[in-house]
Amino acid sequence: MEPVYRPVIAAARGLFAFQGNDITRIGADNIPATGGAVMALNHIGYLDFAYGGFPAVDVHRLVRFMAKKEVFDHKVTGPLMRGMKHIPVDRAAGASAYREAVRALRNGELIGVFPEATISRSFELKDFKLGAVRMAQEAGVPILPMVVWGTQRVWTKDHPKSVGKRRHVPITVRVGPAIPVPADADTAAVTAQVKSAMAEMLHEVQQSYPTLTGDDLVYLPARLGGAAPTPERARELDSQEAADKIAKRRAKAAKAAAKAAKSKS
Repeated sequence: MEPVYRPVIAAARGLFAFQGNDITRIGADNIPATGGAVMALNHIGYLDFAYGGFPAVDVHRLVRFMAKKEVFDHKVTGPLMRGMKHIPVDRAAGASAYREAVRALRNGELIGVFPEATISRSFELKDFKLGAVRMAQEAGVPILPMVVWGTQRVWTKDHPKSVGKRRHVPITVRVGPAIPVPADADTAAVTAQVKSAMAEMLHEVQQSYPTLTGDDLVYLPARLGGAAPTPERARELDSQEAADKIAKRRAKAAKAAAKAAKSKS
């Protein structure tokens, strides 16, 4: 029984239909009918998990995505994420999320993971974390490489969102053949294999996607003649964003400490 997930899927279908999204799914037959698997997905927009789950729905399965804890803390999205049994990840202490994901994989669930951890501003693949392959190895399940393209035009970092607007944005979701992770495999080597498979699929999907022009060039990688930041510039922006977040946390902590000290005096 999925009293939350099923209605959310229906609502998402309605929203995407209203927006005029043409969602092309390729390779859904690579998703196993039963049993656990890690679905490794590239990350170019805030709604990647919503679009990325559709191939699994096509074969009557559901994906439990690992997502940052802040999404679960939100008063609106939090209850929905918990109701859909997605897995919250506290980046400062991710061991519990890892254990929960491995347990779910062993119980036959599909677990969605973003190996890049954060959205790619360049829309190219960033460095991959090893966690996706490690949990697949520990649970004894394969990795399913996946890519999405077009989702960055709906809502991504540094750009206005167009959720709920009729923009007729085509979306492509592609699932590749499963990659096994033997118990004695080198996780770094398998991670590189997964990234290579995803890069090949992503480039093919990009080549077959409708040509972007004008204002939409900001959503196209510099490698393809677009106006998106280069990977090098994207790394600089990511570093600045991380530094700004640390500064804000420290300022907030200092303000709280000052307030506490004042109340004691």
